[in-house]
Amino acid sequence: MDAMSTIEQSKRVLTISGHHEIRDGVPGVLLSVQDAGIGFKADEMARLFEAFYTTKLQGMGMGLAISRSIIEAHGGRLWAEPNAGPGATFLLSLPGVGNAAS
Repeated sequence: MDAMSTIEQSKRVLTISGHHEIRDGVPGVLLSVQDAGIGFKADEMARLFEAFYTTKLQGMGMGLAISRSIIEAHGGRLWAEPNAGPGATFLLSLPGVGNAAS
């Protein structure tokens, strides 16, 4: 929502979706959160998940780093991609029940 705060209200679109997936023969889920915000510059994309890195004026830069470490501890993956149009998409992949890493 923060990424869209400067976008004209009628152009603000946030799409959250999820679906079942099979990755390397293992069932799981893929969730995506796509916005029509300001997106990221190439140098920002490389650093998004670094602790204490932030693109916000206020913030500690810990949210994405903590989120990624929790997701990875459960056998999942968290990443971001630029959209073809405005904004960015964050994706979260998690293995199905009983398939998470110990």
